[in-house]
Amino acid sequence: MAFDPIADFPLGSQRPDLVRTPGGLGLEELTLDALRSGRLDASEMRATAETLGLQAQVARAAERAQLAANLERAAELTGVPDEVILEVYTALRPHRSTGDELDSWADRLEGEFQAPTTAAFVREARAVYGKRNLLLSDEPAV
Repeated sequence: MAFDPIADFPLGSQRPDLVRTPGGLGLEELTLDALRSGRLDASEMRATAETLGLQAQVARAAERAQLAANLERAAELTGVPDEVILEVYTALRPHRSTGDELDSWADRLEGEFQAPTTAAFVREARAVYGKRNLLLSDEPAV
């Protein structure tokens, strides 16, 4: 059966067959009892790129473009190690990175992790930070 972003929302109740863990477990297999007993690893509680992509389609169908874009970036980030995500998060804080450093992060996200939407977001942040004097090199001397 084809996915219908309007009729199949919410996915968990309307189309649980489409929701899988990173290891391929079905939604019905994700229980606290399974987690507590050790039958389920905590990493299986993560959303997959596929599920986030479906949620992005739902958001677009509901005319929530910004939410859809956020979900698309989240889908890309499922392939990026947690420590790298934290490093990028830190780099994106005002006055933490130079423009070149943010460009480097964008290039790495796009090339190494195949995350072009997230890379574009970092490039956009770099441009905005430059205009608003929020880059590291723009910090006034104290």
